[in-house]
Amino acid sequence: MAEVILMPRLSDTMTEGVIAAWHKNVGDNVKKGDLLAEVETDKATMELESYKDGTLLHIGSAKGGKLQVNDLLAIIGNPGEDISSLISGSSAPAPAAAPAPAATPAPAAAPAASGLDVSKMDEVVLMPRLSDTMEVGVIASWHKQVGETVKKGEVLAEIETDKATMELESYKNGTLLYQGGQPGEKVLVNALLCIIGEKGKVDVDAIVAAVKGGGAPATAATAPASAPAATAPAAAATTTSAAAPAASLNGDGRIKASPLARKLAAEKGIDLNSVPGTGDNGRITKSDIDNYSPASPAAKTAAAPATSAAPVVAVVNGQEGYTDIPNSQMRNVIAKRLGESKFSAPHFYLTMEITMDNAMAARAQLNELSPVKISFNDFVVKAAALALRQHPNVNASWMGDKIRRYSHVHIGIAVAIEDGLIVPVVRFADQKTLPQIAAESKELSGKARNKKLQPNEFTGNTFTISNLGMMDIEEFTAIINPPDSCIMAVGRIKEVVVRKGDGFGVSNVMKVTLSCDHRSVDGAGGAAFLQTFKKYLENPISMLL
Repeated sequence: MAEVILMPRLSDTMTEGVIAAWHKNVGDNVKKGDLLAEVETDKATMELESYKDGTLLHIGSAKGGKLQVNDLLAIIGNPGEDISSLISGSSAPAPAAAPAPAATPAPAAAPAASGLDVSKMDEVVLMPRLSDTMEVGVIASWHKQVGETVKKGEVLAEIETDKATMELESYKNGTLLYQGGQPGEKVLVNALLCIIGEKGKVDVDAIVAAVKGGGAPATAATAPASAPAATAPAAAATTTSAAAPAASLNGDGRIKASPLARKLAAEKGIDLNSVPGTGDNGRITKSDIDNYSPASPAAKTAAAPATSAAPVVAVVNGQEGYTDIPNSQMRNVIAKRLGESKFSAPHFYLTMEITMDNAMAARAQLNELSPVKISFNDFVVKAAALALRQHPNVNASWMGDKIRRYSHVHIGIAVAIEDGLIVPVVRFADQKTLPQIAAESKELSGKARNKKLQPNEFTGNTFTISNLGMMDIEEFTAIINPPDSCIMAVGRIKEVVVRKGDGFGVSNVMKVTLSCDHRSVDGAGGAAFLQTFKKYLENPISMLL
């Protein structure tokens, strides 16, 4: 007998899950203990195993789809078994008619746009939630254009989130029939990203109208849908020819380019003025930078008058001016989250001075043996993790009607990148050695700067460390990084003259400032944590016991 699998509650705060991947497809045999799917929760991406044997008969949502806790996730039973009653009994009445057309190419014959449930259609690709704070995604570039064949696993598009630029792979074979946005445009999470299916067998008009609410917006959807394969290339050709002579400019003289294109151009030393844009209205995209080759000397000479005549950003003595820089996705989220933290969490600050002489000596000795170079920040991470294990009141989150104290220690390390700040997480830091922490921190920092972090690598922190010591900052205060109750600001190590015995000597000291949320952490608790942290750093051999 077929059995329904509902979306489980995989964390205590989880209300919904996003399907990160399916490891079994409809029709595949499934054994008890087999990996069925990966589900992204509000904390991490977790693997979901099957608890019974059988055949996967139905999936409640495709990859990237969102399901509420206790929504229909999958049905496992015997091949050919009638599951229509299970589907209708576990979801809204509308999808009950979906199983019958699913076996045939009948989506084109769907009745009315108002009755079309696009979330259950395999042809529809919605914008996935690629990070825990993501609300919209910016299309950095399309790797496939309307009318092109798409294979399962091929990169479909690059999506810029508030955390990173991530590649989105296709989860099915077919033809790209519709794009929900052009490079540089924003698409809301769970909004229509694209449609993949067989030409002539998918009613693109009906799908687009259903997504946009049917009725009034139908005229806007009809034009691109009537000839999707022909219209898009024609528009692209028109844009290319118009943009070819020179970079496209806004009305204020600013070059139109995606944030990713600007970043790549800066890294490669490419002048955006000389790059023709092939994106929407001549916008310069990532592919334009990748395919750009410098013009020949003759071409440069011919282009010189045009370049000199173009608006130039210059500072003229006695002339006022300014440049407006649009906020990136990441900057908007930083402003929102830290603004909420600063003005909703009552911060207080505790500063302590720590003698680092023994830590400096220990680091020098360890680096002679360690396969990975250990930094002072790695010492700070290890000491903080061990201190948190002894002071769980600091390893906590304010949950409104309760305080959640974690039994695990996940340390977030703030990393500055071009667009703002991101916090990769070293998980179970209290259980790892210094070389393990050093290797993981280096890998995560590299991924962060290249915008290659995966969602499970920058979520789930229980405590955060922000270190500006390498930039010669002696002391500063940091804003708490939700959902943490505390963040530690670490300054530089400096030499100071201190009394030693009957005379004076030089000692190396470092200042740290702990920002605490007074709703969940009291002053005495924060001070006790810092005392333990200081003990570990001033006697680093104790971290090895």
